[in-house]
Amino acid sequence: MTTAGNSPELRRPDGSPVRVLVVDDEPTLAELMSMALRMERWDVRTAPDGASAVRAAREFRPDAVVLDIMLPDFDGLEVLRRMRADAPGLPVLFLTAKDAVEDRIAGLTAGGDDYVTKPFSLEEVVLRLRGLLRRTGVTESGAGTELVVGDLVLDEETREVRRGGDAVELTATEFELLRFLMRNPKRVLSKAQILDRVWSYDFGGQANIVELYISYLRKKIDVGRAPMIHTMRGAGYVLKPAP
Repeated sequence: MTTAGNSPELRRPDGSPVRVLVVDDEPTLAELMSMALRMERWDVRTAPDGASAVRAAREFRPDAVVLDIMLPDFDGLEVLRRMRADAPGLPVLFLTAKDAVEDRIAGLTAGGDDYVTKPFSLEEVVLRLRGLLRRTGVTESGAGTELVVGDLVLDEETREVRRGGDAVELTATEFELLRFLMRNPKRVLSKAQILDRVWSYDFGGQANIVELYISYLRKKIDVGRAPMIHTMRGAGYVLKPAP
């Protein structure tokens, strides 16, 4: 089945519609986004402020959140922190009128998975959300793939990651970064390649987002074990089996 835009329909693992929470204090914009997302046959709810957004996330249990950074009670970064306390892997797409590189970095380093600046096209929001949902396992039906590098195993279908048999909990962005590294074992990947593949952004060399997420991965994958993620000074990063 395809949506109005001729893209494959995304469903939850149990076959039910994808759930998206839209958080924006502009009623007209929130309704337009909701209409666009419902065209994808997704289940959509809206919230006009941070407090109601946190309550809605707990009740609705969305698969993704579209979150405006500027809200009337507290900002989107605080909303994200509270939502992630209940659902650590919840993917979030930030909306904001701020378009400076520094503002994008602030949103992403705070834990956001993607970023769209106002004014934006509704098509762009849908495409970004589809990308986030695929990262978290809400995908078209099809066989999954298991990636194995040394004692590190990543299951693309179940979204499970294990190192030496121990489960490793990752956020959506951490999972996507690790998957990219594991699909290219023993290959040095530059920051530009990682930015393009994982975030689809060009920060003009100003971002430390790659270093930040590599450090997150190391804390979850390598701490207490022989390291698998290595920095190649001046070249990038490489993942290889521990000796």
